[in-house]
Amino acid sequence: MTAASFRLSLQPDDFARIARLVRDLAGISLPAEKSVLVRARLAKRLRTLGMSSFAAYAALLEGRDEAAAREREELISAITTNVTRFFREPHHFAHLADRVLPDLAERARRGGRVRLWSAGCSTGEEPYSMALTLLETLPEAARLDVRVLATDLDRSVLGIAERGVYGGRAMQSVPAALRARYFRQVTGAGGIAYAAGPALRALVAFRQLNLTLPWPMPGRFDVVFCRNVVIYFDAATERGVWDGLAERLVPGGWLYIGHSERIDTGALPAFESDGVSSYRRA
Repeated sequence: MTAASFRLSLQPDDFARIARLVRDLAGISLPAEKSVLVRARLAKRLRTLGMSSFAAYAALLEGRDEAAAREREELISAITTNVTRFFREPHHFAHLADRVLPDLAERARRGGRVRLWSAGCSTGEEPYSMALTLLETLPEAARLDVRVLATDLDRSVLGIAERGVYGGRAMQSVPAALRARYFRQVTGAGGIAYAAGPALRALVAFRQLNLTLPWPMPGRFDVVFCRNVVIYFDAATERGVWDGLAERLVPGGWLYIGHSERIDTGALPAFESDGVSSYRRA
C-alpha cells in the first residue's frame, strides 16, 4: 500500500462522523458496509480540496463557516444516487394517463386547481415525463390552473433539470412525436441535444427541498411521484415521509413509489394499493 492510498483510507471513526452528518443533513442512512462506496465517492472531493485524510475532511464538514456549508452541499451531491430517465417505470405513466388524468383534466377545464409533485426529481426527466403525459391529455394545461412541482435536495441536479437540455441517448425513451412537439433540437457539447420547449417549461417549477425537514408548500397535491427516494432512509425517516405525503395528498389523491419500495397499508391505513407500486389516499 502506498503512502497516498494509506492517507486516503477511510477509518471507522471518520466514516462514522461523515455518516452522522449525512444522516442529519439528508436523512440518508449509511451503514458500515457502505464505507467502501463512501470512500470511492468522496476521494475526488479530497483530491479537489488538496486534503490528505478523511479526518481533515470530516473536520471541514463539521465547521460553521461558509466553506463548510458549501462542502456539505458537495457531500450530499456526491453521496446521493441520481439514476433517472424519461418515462422510467412506464406502467406509472400509463396508469396516470388512463386512470388519473381524465378526471383531473375535466376538473381543470371547469376552472379547478390541479397539482402534481415530483419529490426527488433528480435531473428533471421524471417531472418532464409527468408534464408530457399531462399535455397529451390536456394540451391547454399551461393556460389552466395546472402545475407540476419538482423538488430535490441536490442543487447540482436541479441546475441540470432547470436547463432542461438532454442528449440523444437520454431522449431515446421519449416517443418521436412527443420529442418533435415539445422539445427543440439544439447543439450540445456532445452533439445533437434537445431542449424542453415552452409548453413544458410553463408547467414545471423546480425547487430545492429536503424531505426530512418541514415542507413549506401550503397546498395539497392530486398526484405525487416519490420513487426510489425512501430506500435510502432509515425506517423512522421513511415512515415520516409516508405520513407527510398522506397529509399533503388530497383525499383520493395518487402516490407512485419505486418498484423496490413498499407501503405497509396495515401500518399506514391512509393508503390503498391501486396497481403496481401505485397507491391512493383513502
